[in-house]
Amino acid sequence: MYSNINLTFTLSLSLSLSTLCIVGFHKLCVAINSCFLPNQKLSWSSAFVRAGLEMLKRVAFVLLIVLLSWAYQATRPPPPKLCGSPAGPPVTGPRIKLRDGRHLAYKEYGVPKDKARYKIILVHGFSSCRHEAGVLTSVPQDVVEELGVYAVGFDRPGYGESDPDPKRTVKSLALDIEELGDQLELGSKFYVMGNSMGGQAVWGCLKYIPNRLLGAGLTAPVINYWWPSLPANLSTEAYYKQPPQDQWALRVAHYLPWLTYWWNTQKLFPASSVIARRPDIFSPRDLVIFKKLLVDPNRNKCKVQAAQQGVFESFHQDMMVGFGSWEFSPMDLENPFPNNEGSVHLWQGDEDRLVPITLQRYIVSKLPWIQFHELPGHGHTFPMDEEMGEAILKEFLVGKK
Repeated sequence: MYSNINLTFTLSLSLSLSTLCIVGFHKLCVAINSCFLPNQKLSWSSAFVRAGLEMLKRVAFVLLIVLLSWAYQATRPPPPKLCGSPAGPPVTGPRIKLRDGRHLAYKEYGVPKDKARYKIILVHGFSSCRHEAGVLTSVPQDVVEELGVYAVGFDRPGYGESDPDPKRTVKSLALDIEELGDQLELGSKFYVMGNSMGGQAVWGCLKYIPNRLLGAGLTAPVINYWWPSLPANLSTEAYYKQPPQDQWALRVAHYLPWLTYWWNTQKLFPASSVIARRPDIFSPRDLVIFKKLLVDPNRNKCKVQAAQQGVFESFHQDMMVGFGSWEFSPMDLENPFPNNEGSVHLWQGDEDRLVPITLQRYIVSKLPWIQFHELPGHGHTFPMDEEMGEAILKEFLVGKK
């Protein structure tokens, strides 16, 4: 349907342009012919010039319309390829149906749910999916069984096999998590842990559903440079340490979200280096971890499935929400566990080239109830480091380092 609309639109413009050119040429001929009528004061040359200018104005007007129409079409992403639709990818795993009719795909890990002591909802990061289990990726199975951990990862809206949500916000994602917990019967309270861009969901849970939480964990959570509670000098300094192409990609996502698709698919200027996965934006330790993950079948599944419904519905909308205007600032949150009935943890590598450690330190300084774990020598992918996963999980659940 989309291609038929474009074809019809193009043919209509071509017909309009041809019609105007014919009309303009006809008027030119009439003007020239009128020069030879009796009592005609205009010279042949002046009539020719006037008629020619009129025709050029008409052509220029049509060309302007064509250009604007092309620009409009270029900024519009193609329709998503919904999973389970005739033209879309197949549904290969379990999904729940949400309050608004959307489907949310999920994957379970660990011990059986009815035998679990801890139940965790895992929130994946940018360009990932439910097949990556966050810190559980690097935790030995016997440790998971010893602790009695049940975990469920889900595809955030537009990723993997979860339906896109064109109205997605930080709040709507928190409510999706609450509904996932209810439909999977995780109980009145559960744990949440978000990695990288998945941190936006955890902040949302702390804001909108704190009464449903037993604990919350954030690993290298991405920071929105436009959070109003961040000092302007500090956020500006950190912002300009990014590669110029990433500065522009985030500017577009924040100030001109309707241009996000075009900016990240055009070839005139460099787009997001994170989407391109340029190796220079990762630390040396990150690259070592990536090399090990090359043989991980779940990682390869994410590469195939993450954006299979469309890059706009997954990557681009993630940027628009993560770096857009939030309804709240995390630094204004209140302690969800005033009686120490739960805890909030944040882990951050001091060599992370994607998330500035300086801003993370400031955030936790304003939220003293967050247990902050600064990891010397680590970059952005430490949750998948074999040396870190088990330690993080035990500290999060039972307070053991």
